[in-house]
Amino acid sequence: MPNITKTIHRYIAIGSVLLVLAMTVLDGTVVNVALPVLAKEFNVSDSSAIWIVTVYQLIITMLLLPVSSLGDIYSYKRNYIIGIIIFTVGSAFCGLSPSFEIIIIARAIQGIGAAMVMAVNVALVRLIYPPEYLGRGLAINTMVIAIASAAGPSLAGALLSVATWHWLFLINIPLGVAAFFMAYKYLPANPPRNHNTKFDWTSSIANVIVFGTLFYAMGNFARGGDLLTNIILLLSGISIGIFYIRHLRGHDDPMFPIDLLRSKLYSLSIITYTCSFIAQNIAMIALPFLFLNGLGFSELTTGLLMTPWPLATMIISPFAARFIERHNAGVTAAFGMLVYAIGLLALLLVPAGSPASEWQIVWRMAVCGCGFGIFQTPNSTVMISAAPVTRSGAAGGFQSTARIGGQTLGATIVTLVFAWLAQPTDAGSMSNGAPGVHVCLLIALSCAIIAGVFSISRFKSLSTSNQ
Repeated sequence: MPNITKTIHRYIAIGSVLLVLAMTVLDGTVVNVALPVLAKEFNVSDSSAIWIVTVYQLIITMLLLPVSSLGDIYSYKRNYIIGIIIFTVGSAFCGLSPSFEIIIIARAIQGIGAAMVMAVNVALVRLIYPPEYLGRGLAINTMVIAIASAAGPSLAGALLSVATWHWLFLINIPLGVAAFFMAYKYLPANPPRNHNTKFDWTSSIANVIVFGTLFYAMGNFARGGDLLTNIILLLSGISIGIFYIRHLRGHDDPMFPIDLLRSKLYSLSIITYTCSFIAQNIAMIALPFLFLNGLGFSELTTGLLMTPWPLATMIISPFAARFIERHNAGVTAAFGMLVYAIGLLALLLVPAGSPASEWQIVWRMAVCGCGFGIFQTPNSTVMISAAPVTRSGAAGGFQSTARIGGQTLGATIVTLVFAWLAQPTDAGSMSNGAPGVHVCLLIALSCAIIAGVFSISRFKSLSTSNQ
């Protein structure tokens, strides 16, 4: 009976972690669908309304490493519970916002809570699951992210068809309350530390400025913002970044995990991880233009054609987790990138304007999704296992930062390629047709190949660490 009770408690704990993870990922996507409605509601321009999405993502990026450091020093559980409270309160303020300024502030509050949750998500998974089953826990994480990312727009559309935009945020309140009680009672405490470490406020401020300026400049550059302003922001971010790294030298538990990056296994894994998300986001943003403009599918069909990718990732991830319990994770991840690259190549070989059937696209998208699912769980397992247990927060926070950074770079690349290759239509407007999409897919294919090469290069490190 004690073992059964312990297992039930473990399931409740992971249920809380996955529930809040799904909420935070969904809130990064569901709002996109409601932006036209929100722009009209608050009487602002479409470009201004985009800030409702941007401020949430920017706050998360700026705070991931500082709050993961708090988790390492004090408590992952406490970090997580406070994050749930802040996120839920921010959701309530969003749903009740009477003005554009208030909803921007409320979304920033949501971002703070989401950052606190995301920063320690992987660390908690590592504490909840026995080491031999860590891959399964990370596979479930991958599944939840894939489902939430894919289902966000559909859920938003369905909710907006029967209720007002307010419920996109208010629905988080009962879910947040349930997750709070589950986490408070059943999440495990941090492992004991060998030494006491104080929170580094200098690093925290530097981290916020560096990531804030760099990511804001990249996003602003992609949106066609002022070139001089972007250059100043980039140079400022780089300058403070140099000070930041120098300041961290000699620290036992540096906020930006340069200690973990000294591990060849961890650094190769983080490079591989970043390249994979650059490749994924390039493809996911560019492909709808191919389906709509190049192949002539309808908006509804295009949306359905995007579904096989995350669906295949969701299905294949648990099998990949079980496979690496007996086989080399680095080789498995490299094979996943190979499958993913084959899927991208197959999409590249679909000629624009051809009478391609939906099924010709579906199997290609499914191959990409399978490859991504085969890759993600083994790579994440290698990455997190390469870090000491007491640095799980830093490892998980940096992993999330790398994911968001890769996605941002991918979006920026698509914007630049489309701006470079956009062609005037008969009406004089600019159209992003097949040439731009094909260039984007070539870049995505290159990133996938780079990720595969770095992944296979871990074989020797993995073999050594397993001895």
